[in-house]
Amino acid sequence: MLIKDIKKSTYFKAIDETTLCELIHPENDNVKMDCSIAHAILGPDQSSLPHKLINSIEIYYILEGMGKIYINKEPNVLKTGQSVYIPSNACQRIKNIGKDDLKFLCIVSPPWRGEDESICK
Repeated sequence: MLIKDIKKSTYFKAIDETTLCELIHPENDNVKMDCSIAHAILGPDQSSLPHKLINSIEIYYILEGMGKIYINKEPNVLKTGQSVYIPSNACQRIKNIGKDDLKFLCIVSPPWRGEDESICK
């Protein structure tokens, strides 16, 4: 059994300027699974940089707040309780359009690897 407490997790600034922590990653947590899960936070009016995962798909699940996501320049608004599928190699970014922090889960399959992510040009 693996139990992780978000209150004891270490946050860092990701390549896309999102503040995040890895909740569960098979390489770090010695578990067998085909995805990784991270918790992301963007403050009011903050936006992630346009980026893509070359070989992985990603799902964002909005825990709190409201964001405007752009996938290959196509915009859509996401609210608490909604999720979005982001295909591999799609240029993506999300902007907090609410008054409070935007908090969301990032589920990546296969699990996130630094060399798989790049800033869109």
